[in-house]
Amino acid sequence: MLILVGYVIVIGSVLGGYAMVGGHMGALYQPAELVIIFGAGIGAFVAANNGKGISATMRTLPRLMRGSQYSKEICVDLMTLLYLLLAKARQSGMMSLEQDIENPSESTLFSAYPKLVQDKLVMDFLTDYLRLMISGNMDAFEIEALMDHEIETFQHEAEIPAHGLAAMGDSLPAFGIVAAVMGVVHALGSAALDPSEIGPLIAHAMVGTFLGILLAYGFVSPLAARVRSQVEEVVKIMQSVKVTLLANLNGYAPPLSIEFGRKALFSTERPSFSELEEHVRGVKSGGSAQASS
Repeated sequence: MLILVGYVIVIGSVLGGYAMVGGHMGALYQPAELVIIFGAGIGAFVAANNGKGISATMRTLPRLMRGSQYSKEICVDLMTLLYLLLAKARQSGMMSLEQDIENPSESTLFSAYPKLVQDKLVMDFLTDYLRLMISGNMDAFEIEALMDHEIETFQHEAEIPAHGLAAMGDSLPAFGIVAAVMGVVHALGSAALDPSEIGPLIAHAMVGTFLGILLAYGFVSPLAARVRSQVEEVVKIMQSVKVTLLANLNGYAPPLSIEFGRKALFSTERPSFSELEEHVRGVKSGGSAQASS
C-alpha cells in the first residue's frame, strides 16, 4: 500500500508543479517515447538476467505490495516458541523434540503459532538446525559456520530481483535520452515544416529525457530498495533464531538464550524484556493449567 501512496505523491508533486507554471499536460503524453523507454528497459533487463533471475523478479513484485511480514507480535511468538522448545529440550533432553520438528503442524508446541508454521523459510531454518542439534555430532562453531553460509546464500539469492530492478532503473535515464535524440532527429528531418511546427516536435522529444529520469528514480529504483528492505527483515529473523540456538548450545538457560535472540531483532519489532517475559510467563502458566486439568 505504501508503494501506491508513494507513487501518487510522486505523480502529484511532478504534475502539480508543472501545472503551477502553466504547463500543458497534453504535451507530456507521448506514448511512442514510453514504448521506446520501457521497451528498451525491459529488453535490457531480460538480456542481463537468466531465467531464474527473471522468474524470481516476477514472483517478488506482487509481494512488494504487502506490509512488513514480521510484526512485533510475530517476533514475540517466535521468541516464545524458541523458549518452549529449548525449555522442553532442557527438561526432557534434545531427543524429546524429534517428533515436534518432524511434524510441526501436528506438534502441540508449533501448532499454537500457525503464522510461524506457515512461514516455510523460518520453519525450515529452525527445524533443520534443531535436527542437527539433536544429532549431537556437530559443535557450536560448526553449526554457526553452517548457519552463516545458509543466511549468506539466502540473502544473495533473495537480492537478485533487487539487483535486476536497480540495473533497470539505472538504464532508464539513458534510454530516455535515446528517445529524446530520436525525437530531435525526427523533428530536424522534417525540413519541409515551418519553424512554428518544428518547435512542438522538439518539445515533445525532450519529454523522453523527462520520462526516463522520472520512471527510473520515481518508480523503478524504489522497488529495488523495497526488495532489499524485505530481504533484510527475513535475514534479521534468521539471525535471531541463529543466536538463540547458539546461546543454548553454549550452555545458556532458555530465558537467557531468547534474550540473545531478542537483542538481535530490529528495534521496531523488538519486544522489551518485560513484555517478552510477561508473554512467556502467560504461556507457561496456561500450559501448566492445561496439563493439570
